[in-house]
Amino acid sequence: PTLLEGLGGIFVSNGPGDPQDVQPAIDTLQWAMRQEPAIPLFGICLGHQLLARAAGATTYKMRYGNRGMNQPCLDLRTTRCYITPQNHGYAVDSDSLPAGWKTLFVNANDGSNEGILHESKPWMGVQFHPEACGGPTDTSYLFDEFFARVRGAPLKATVLDHRACRRKTYKKVLLLGSGGL
Repeated sequence: PTLLEGLGGIFVSNGPGDPQDVQPAIDTLQWAMRQEPAIPLFGICLGHQLLARAAGATTYKMRYGNRGMNQPCLDLRTTRCYITPQNHGYAVDSDSLPAGWKTLFVNANDGSNEGILHESKPWMGVQFHPEACGGPTDTSYLFDEFFARVRGAPLKATVLDHRACRRKTYKKVLLLGSGGL
């Protein structure tokens, strides 16, 4: 038996660099996605990007990246906004997600993808760091969701369309009032 046989789940952690340069990890995730019954998968940061690439999505280099302890992310299941710690320069292209995959979180500042979820398989990833103890910890529940999937719990997710969160750009705004207060 190989190391990969009989797994209860696969957690893909964070790390530096361009996700397209980590083909062995992408190959391993593609192997896992072919297994029956489905192996629960959870990726964070680079692991999220690798999971997306294994699914067939694309990633791109961001102009500035998202770094720091205060990145707002919208959960498209609940519309709740979480303040998250992040440190990345690449992002998943939400529009490139293949059939069966949904955007799970969106960055409220720049609209970039912050999470993905498969509609019927126990696979998900988030761009931010739910494990960061030095920063906000209100997304640590995502680990509970992953462990529940490892134990065989069904998915419970209705996800909004990520395009609904795109910012509208206005060229002119007329402000009527008494001035700045």
